[in-house]
Amino acid sequence: MKADIRSFLIREPADVYHAKSAEYLTSHGLADFRKCPLLFRRKELGLIEDKDRPAYRLGRAAHMLVLEGRDRFETGYAVGGPINPQTGQPYGTNTKAFAEWAEKQGRPVISDSDLALVEEMNLAVGRHDAANELLVEGIPEGVVRCEYQGLPCQARIDWLNPEQGLVDLKTCHNLDVFEMDVCAYRYAHQLAFYRALLLEASGRTFDVHIIAVEKQEPFRCGVWHLGKALLDQARKENEDGMRRLRECEESGVWPTGYEDVKEFPNRL
Repeated sequence: MKADIRSFLIREPADVYHAKSAEYLTSHGLADFRKCPLLFRRKELGLIEDKDRPAYRLGRAAHMLVLEGRDRFETGYAVGGPINPQTGQPYGTNTKAFAEWAEKQGRPVISDSDLALVEEMNLAVGRHDAANELLVEGIPEGVVRCEYQGLPCQARIDWLNPEQGLVDLKTCHNLDVFEMDVCAYRYAHQLAFYRALLLEASGRTFDVHIIAVEKQEPFRCGVWHLGKALLDQARKENEDGMRRLRECEESGVWPTGYEDVKEFPNRL
């Protein structure tokens, strides 16, 4: 019997979700805390602003096209830019003319060159049999909110397949080193957080897959399944971090993690 995932997933615009980050703990916020409690606190107080990088903007565009479809992409993005009358070519994305044009669009913009990259990524995912099987049925960008470990939490799930589980789409430069990216960027901790919230909200433990696609030639696509042992270990470390977060909130003390003298390793 298929899970009724619509019963616990919320559909809402991304800006509504992000606006609630001040009220709910997210995987990104927990990652900041695990890295440095003081960093988390200063971001929470609005003293540090998250920077929006070109790579993030390209990734968001790829997510919308791959997961939500072309109709949603074409209504969600303005494509192109103003043309330089002297050259007949589009102004660069870092120019004042492009910035002024983008501001008038009333929605996110993507240049023709970035659109070409996003189209290639979409085609690469579409050619991958295992990726297609994961994405053949499900809900994109569904939000789950619940209390977890005594804290109000939320997550925005890239894709939830009622049978095959949680699917996260990642863009990367090189699939050959993607498994190192998983470790470096703590993707297992992010997905273990999502999985735990889904368990709290639905009573069901979902499988977890990552679809990764290159954002450069040859635009290879790969699929990884994350095993129970890895996710359980990441969940344990997340929950330890959440326990320490509650302690910091109660004490008002937000350490950096470097208060004590550390012993330097005896090797380089």
